[in-house]
Amino acid sequence: MPVESLFPRLESLLPTVSKPIQYVGGELNSQVKDWDGEPGDVMVRWALMYPDAYEVGLPNQGVMILYEVLNEQPQTLAERTYAVWPDLAAKMRERGIPQFTVDGHRPVKDFDVLGISFSTELGYTNMLEALDLAGIPLHARDRDESHPIVLAGGHAAFNPEPIADFIDAAVLGDGEQAVLEMTAVLRQAKIDGVGRTETLLRLAEAGGVYVPAFYDVDYLPDGRIGRVAPNRPDVPFRVHKRTVMDLDEWPYPKQPLVPLAETVHERMSVEIFRGCTRGCRFCQAGMITRPVRERSITGIGEMVEAGLRASGYEEVGLLSLSSADHSEIGEIAKGLADRYEGTQTSLSLPSTRVDAFNIDLAQELQRNGRRSGLTFAPEGGSERLRKVINKMVSKDDLVKTVTTAYGAGWRQVKLYFMVGLPTETDEDVLEIADMAREVIRAGRSITGTRDVRCTVSIGGFVPKAHTPFQWAGQLDAETTDRRLKLLRDAINSDRSTAKAIGYRYHDGKPGIVEGLLSRGDRRVGRVLERVWRDGGKFDGWSEHFSYDRWARAAAEELQPYGVDLAWYTTRERGEAEVLPWDHLDSGLDKEWLWSDWQDALAEQDLDDCRWIPCFDCGVCPQLGTEIQIGPTGKTLLPLTVV
Repeated sequence: MPVESLFPRLESLLPTVSKPIQYVGGELNSQVKDWDGEPGDVMVRWALMYPDAYEVGLPNQGVMILYEVLNEQPQTLAERTYAVWPDLAAKMRERGIPQFTVDGHRPVKDFDVLGISFSTELGYTNMLEALDLAGIPLHARDRDESHPIVLAGGHAAFNPEPIADFIDAAVLGDGEQAVLEMTAVLRQAKIDGVGRTETLLRLAEAGGVYVPAFYDVDYLPDGRIGRVAPNRPDVPFRVHKRTVMDLDEWPYPKQPLVPLAETVHERMSVEIFRGCTRGCRFCQAGMITRPVRERSITGIGEMVEAGLRASGYEEVGLLSLSSADHSEIGEIAKGLADRYEGTQTSLSLPSTRVDAFNIDLAQELQRNGRRSGLTFAPEGGSERLRKVINKMVSKDDLVKTVTTAYGAGWRQVKLYFMVGLPTETDEDVLEIADMAREVIRAGRSITGTRDVRCTVSIGGFVPKAHTPFQWAGQLDAETTDRRLKLLRDAINSDRSTAKAIGYRYHDGKPGIVEGLLSRGDRRVGRVLERVWRDGGKFDGWSEHFSYDRWARAAAEELQPYGVDLAWYTTRERGEAEVLPWDHLDSGLDKEWLWSDWQDALAEQDLDDCRWIPCFDCGVCPQLGTEIQIGPTGKTLLPLTVV
């Protein structure tokens, strides 16, 4: 039966809330398909959620890709939903209006699947809020055949244990092929008339899908995990991630969504390659997305042309974890700059490494657009610390690169660092101020003016699962804040450069909560639920985040287990400890990760394995032994033949 739109009931509320346009829908390239499809169709209906505000969620590339991939299928429907701001949520509860999609304004509870893509664990409270607003039981064990399957994806799904009580399943790795295979399973389950448990079992057997209810966790007397094991014989002991090998076969999004309201990114984006082998030890994204898979020049050009034509955007972002590392980035930038010369179309590389940057590339990127600032990420303040994190950029290299940029006409440079990295000392942090001062002095020297600026942006380090730092103790919030103050005072101590250096940072408390959620086990779910019931939501927004609320919930909920907040965050793990995510396989060998952790403690850096013999991290043997040759004829990585 058709599902009626909730918009007539919602419309009268919109003039009374902030930013009402975010709930209206109807964006260029959005779709509203018939609920029942064509006669004889067995429809599978997906509600895709990014658990943050519309302005953050709409540009998310992952959701946009899956939205289009699913809607291309004739017997499949996909709509989008985002986190509702507290002002509207309160009014929806008063009027009995449930969580809705922005496309057809249909109730989320009427879909077959609620797929939630997590880029950060701080979106977990928004998931609970959405489930409650939708009228879906909070706990997976309480759901029946009338409720959608709640599915988690994204980087945070590589340790979904803190939300194991609330989700039915998690999908690991790339989603393009996975969602189509899951859709086929769900359609057949509908045809066969099987129940919820059997449907979840079929999804688990399809590969890459983890169903927490099919696994039991045992704990040791000291609070550590004894083991995680299947509680039925027909599911695997380890769940493996999904990997799309040929990106050219998946040229999405073909028709990018164009928002009605202002969003965090106003551009059309093309992912030029996926994965990274630089080996930065703190970087979960680089580890879990291995191996490197490049999109061809032809494929990139076709995607840019089609996307611009479909959207009308005037900026193209060439995306990846380190876009300048594409083996043909120079040819890509020049080719696109030539094609769109004389138009309003500009190009950007949102992420650029110091050792991959050159002025010729930067000039091509800025040829058709305004000259924006440049951003580099040395990450660690001292050369010693950069060896620990395997980010081998020397101060001389950075100053030389920035000086060249100033000499070529740039005046704004942003440097990104982290505080709280393993083995870090006060002296390591203070070297950030020295580096910023040298950048300013070098810029003034080469330009002959004082019209140069450098912004120092600081983030707090949070250890993540499936990285060499997954065993590390996290720096406590008090020490983080003390070091941030030391750095601020050091920057301001030199009057000759202080006004030319901007300083941006976040205090240490949100990082502690993120650390709890990123390396937590199932017991943390009780903390999460209590925080939400106490009013917690939008924890990624400083005006809504409350550390006291999290600390209070952790003290109340973890005490019966003999553990506490510090046990999950500042405690260093041992080699033999069973980690909450050990049964989820990112492709990386745990022994290799431990070895790299020991190399980090010994301040031993590791080269990029993309261009040298394999370090045996575990990804390539799992995928096969054939050799992929890049567009320039360089050997890239051993890959499976598809």
